[in-house]
Amino acid sequence: MSDPAPAPTPKPSPRQSVNSLRGLLPFLSPHRRLLAAWLGALALSSAATLSLPVAVKHMIDQGFSAGGDIDRWFLLMFGVAVLLALATALRFYFVSILGERVVVDLRAKLYGHFLSLDQAFYDRSRSAELVSRLSADTELLRSVVGSSMSVALRSVVTVLGSLAMLVVTSPKLAGLAVVGIPLAVLPIALGGRRVRKASETSQNRVAEANTRAGETLGAMHTVQSYAREAYERQRFGDALRATLDAAAKRVRLQALLTATAIVLFFGAIVLVLWSGAQAVIAGTMSAGTLGQFMLYALIGAGSVGALTEVWAEVQRAGGGMQRIADLLAEEAAITAPAAPTPLPAPVRGAIRFEGVRFHYPTRPDEAALDGLDLDVRPGETVALVGPSGAGKSTVLQLLLRFHDPQQGRITLDGIDLRALDPQALREAIALVPQDPMIFAASAAENIRYGRLDATDADIAKAARLAEADDFIRALPQGYESELGERGARISGGQQQRVAIARALLKDAPVLLLDEATSALDAQSEHMIQQALERLMAGRTTLVIAHRLATVLKADRIVVMDGGRIVDVGTHAELQAKGGLYAELARLQFGQGPSPAAGPSTTLGALS
Repeated sequence: MSDPAPAPTPKPSPRQSVNSLRGLLPFLSPHRRLLAAWLGALALSSAATLSLPVAVKHMIDQGFSAGGDIDRWFLLMFGVAVLLALATALRFYFVSILGERVVVDLRAKLYGHFLSLDQAFYDRSRSAELVSRLSADTELLRSVVGSSMSVALRSVVTVLGSLAMLVVTSPKLAGLAVVGIPLAVLPIALGGRRVRKASETSQNRVAEANTRAGETLGAMHTVQSYAREAYERQRFGDALRATLDAAAKRVRLQALLTATAIVLFFGAIVLVLWSGAQAVIAGTMSAGTLGQFMLYALIGAGSVGALTEVWAEVQRAGGGMQRIADLLAEEAAITAPAAPTPLPAPVRGAIRFEGVRFHYPTRPDEAALDGLDLDVRPGETVALVGPSGAGKSTVLQLLLRFHDPQQGRITLDGIDLRALDPQALREAIALVPQDPMIFAASAAENIRYGRLDATDADIAKAARLAEADDFIRALPQGYESELGERGARISGGQQQRVAIARALLKDAPVLLLDEATSALDAQSEHMIQQALERLMAGRTTLVIAHRLATVLKADRIVVMDGGRIVDVGTHAELQAKGGLYAELARLQFGQGPSPAAGPSTTLGALS
């Protein structure tokens, strides 16, 4: 049965989307000086813009009059233009730097928040979508802070300033403009809604295409092994065509809206200017005054046009900020208590599961562990075996406190895990997973991940113990060789040995081996087994294994089925009982395994 689909997230209204940009204020406040410099440059450039028509008026009325000094007025106009150029350059510089810094701070905040969230969040989230939020949505905000916000505020200032100067220049003509321009705004506002919806659709299509590409590139091994390159190319092509269609619709609507805005505004202005021309002919207004009014009308109309162009982008960025705000509002279910209990020094490694019952959030109707009781003594090696879905990996997940049980409790050295700081708990545990994560970094850096302050000598020693030193030194740059994304440049068995070296370097008192030798061939496993025995010596070790050598050397074998422990004992004891362990071994080997089978013998059915 498939998991129930999550409830759809309510879509924010346009006003909510724009209001969500208030979430940028905490990221703007640390840059008050830069913000003040930008506002100062904005005020200066706006003042220079609004003073140009006055200079033009005097140039027309006095420069062309008898005895008028036309050179002085043209020089004044040029001086205003130079001032406007310098102020505009400063405004662009300050707001662009402000945008870069805000986006850097926002990305750092969002990425740090991602690192603080628990595994339940990642179980229900897609990494490609999170990366899209970290990149695409923050890029939208860079555009808003570094460009659109400046254009919008400059346009508002110049519109208000132009309206004020229109009234000062000619109250009669300004009255006509105040009546005509709002009539032109109404159809533009109605068309803006369609542009907004088209912009949202376009952005969603881009996110879907990016998510699909990220998912496919992350599964390239599967894609190529099934020869599905053509299929994935077609799927991504379909997604790109949907993106293009949505973008084309948005561009068409935005272009039509821009053309409509220009026609309506300039039509209204032309009618007003026609009235002014009649006044000039009648001698009730000077030509310079009409020119001044005309320039203010053009400046105001241009600013309104600029506002219509950036409005859709502001709304898109508001939607992006809303999505970022939603992510920042996510709270981890696994957190450190206000006053965490410190672990004893040194950690003994006594582990106890008491009546633990656990359901994964994605499978609330199915118990992964059902009343589990397990007591692991310090320094003991316990192997967990059983059929797939028995709950073995869940034991390790809960011990690392990636999740908390719904019932019962888990203790380490007698301390409930919920009383510990998760960071301190995980520092005391080393994990070697079945599918190790190899970073796109050097071999040395991948091993050093186990202990960040390790020296090169420590790293080489851990690699030798993990039987990884020889193949690492054979790489083109030795320990400085890049291993590729997810270890693509080395084999699966080599990846596993790098992970084992990482755990060896960590030197934690509790060791978790989740089929840690599954990717090794018989010869490699024989070599690594000695390293694992040295690693397990004196440590509490929980092993999920289908290799017989590991199972045979465990102090106890715990057989699990259906989230419960159905049997416990040594290999010989469990064979003699004839329970699930013996049955699974019989199915795997016909007559049951023999210790003489060697280290490569597996209990595949038990994993």
